[in-house]
Amino acid sequence: MSNQIQPPIIGSVLEGISKVLGDTSNGLTGTEIGKFLQEVNIPDIDPMNTKWKRIYNAFVSFQNRKQLSNNILTFINKSMNPARFIGRSEKFEDTRFELNKRLSFISLELTEKGKFKRTLKSDTISEAEQRANRFKSKLEQRNAHPAIFKYCKAELLAENYFHTVFEATKSVAETIRLRTGLIEDGSELIDKAFSLKNPLIKINDLSSETKESEHKGFANLIKGVFGMFRNTTAHAPKIIWEINENDALDILSTISLIHRRLGINE
Repeated sequence: MSNQIQPPIIGSVLEGISKVLGDTSNGLTGTEIGKFLQEVNIPDIDPMNTKWKRIYNAFVSFQNRKQLSNNILTFINKSMNPARFIGRSEKFEDTRFELNKRLSFISLELTEKGKFKRTLKSDTISEAEQRANRFKSKLEQRNAHPAIFKYCKAELLAENYFHTVFEATKSVAETIRLRTGLIEDGSELIDKAFSLKNPLIKINDLSSETKESEHKGFANLIKGVFGMFRNTTAHAPKIIWEINENDALDILSTISLIHRRLGINE
């Protein structure tokens, strides 16, 4: 941030920020809280309280006296310095995204460099969650195929793993139909599209037994994805077939690979 005086942060946002920074699992330790408060010249007025309330009371007391938030923002910068999270990148990203959900209500975003930038102000919870979408960011870090983002936009923004996987698997069939002009679905679609006698899609030139095996293996991989993920999500209630974030990321990485190979000769 610039050296300009930054206005006070509204109480609800300040409380949310304090809860993230003082979270029992991923937040700062008591020692770290005291250290950073001292470094940014914010008096530690309630050191015996729970961590998030200790941070919140210190922030509120400071703002009430100074009518600015510069020192509070510097506290966040210092505590979220990426150098502190070497070997703990998951923790850094989790904390950063939770902070950004709150910061978006005051038109701020904490970047991967641990610095602030101005952003559009959120007015609703859904806007805040969409702008601080951890799941989408992790897919981008994995360099997921553009088709994943094209077909799963609404589901990704909602961090809806179950329906994201469903839409992504459907995107494979749709891509094959667009490439081939076929109207079939499922195994019948794959068998016709990847037939060795008359292939409508080839992932190599099929000039050797090894390349034919690769071609058939790729077709079977798509069938496996359909059978395990698309058919299951289409028929099983979400509460029965649960997908967590790591599962969804791995599944979507596989589907991303399929999309890349489908476009290999384009």
